[in-house]
Amino acid sequence: MRVTWEELGWERLAPRVGRRRLPVWDCTAGLVVGEGAALMIDAGSSLAEGARLRSEARRLLGEDRRVTHLALTHPHFDHVFGAAAFAGVEVFGAVGLDAVLAHEREELRADAVRNGLDQDAAAEAADLLVLPRHSVSGEWTLDLGGGVQVLLANVGPGHTGHDLVVLVPGPPGSPETVFCGDLVEESGEPQAGPDAIPSHWPAALDRLLDLGGQDAVYVPGHGAAVNAAFVRAQRDALAARFGVA
Repeated sequence: MRVTWEELGWERLAPRVGRRRLPVWDCTAGLVVGEGAALMIDAGSSLAEGARLRSEARRLLGEDRRVTHLALTHPHFDHVFGAAAFAGVEVFGAVGLDAVLAHEREELRADAVRNGLDQDAAAEAADLLVLPRHSVSGEWTLDLGGGVQVLLANVGPGHTGHDLVVLVPGPPGSPETVFCGDLVEESGEPQAGPDAIPSHWPAALDRLLDLGGQDAVYVPGHGAAVNAAFVRAQRDALAARFGVA
C-alpha cells in the first residue's frame, strides 16, 4: 500500500522530492519522483541500508513502480556501500568515481570499519561495490517524466576528487532543491580527509551556489537542509581554514 513520506520517516522537500536522514552517520539519501522513473540520490552505508531505502522507495512510489536511476555524490562508504541493493538501475557518478570504486575497495572497507560499520557488512559491501555506468564530466539532464527533470552537475573537486550534485527545479514560483553531497555539511564541520582537494573546495561551492541561486533549498550530505547564506558562510570558512583566496 502506498504511504506518505512522513509515515516512513522521510522529509518532504517539494511535491516530488524528499530525503531520508539515515541513522548512525546522519547521512542523507534523496528521492526524486517522475511519472515514469525515479532517482535515488546516494545509497546508504551498507547493503542492508540500501535495501531498506529501496523498499521504502517502493512503498512511496507504489508496488508497480521502482527506483530506476541512482546518483552517487562521492566515493565514501556511507554514501555508496548500499548501491548493490539497487540492481538493474542506471547509476551515475562524477568522472573518475568508477576508478576509485574499482581500485580502492580495501581502503573503503577499512574506512567503514574504522568508523564503526560491522566487519562482515563492510566486507560484503566492498566486494559487491557497484560502479557507475554513466560518468558526468560537466552537466547531465535526466528526464524522469511528467515534466520532472533533474540536473546532475560535476562541480568538484572539493570534498573529494569526484563530487556530484543534483539540482531539482521546483514548480513555477517554488525554489529549487540542491542535493550537495558532503560539499556541504550542517551537523558538523565539513570533513576534509586524505582525498579532499581543499584548494578547490571553495570554488566548488561557488559553482554550487551559481547553480542553485539565492532561493534554493540546499540539502547537505549530513544534517538539516540549509539556505544559500549558510552555504556561502561555509564556503568562506573553508577558504579561511585552508588559506584559499
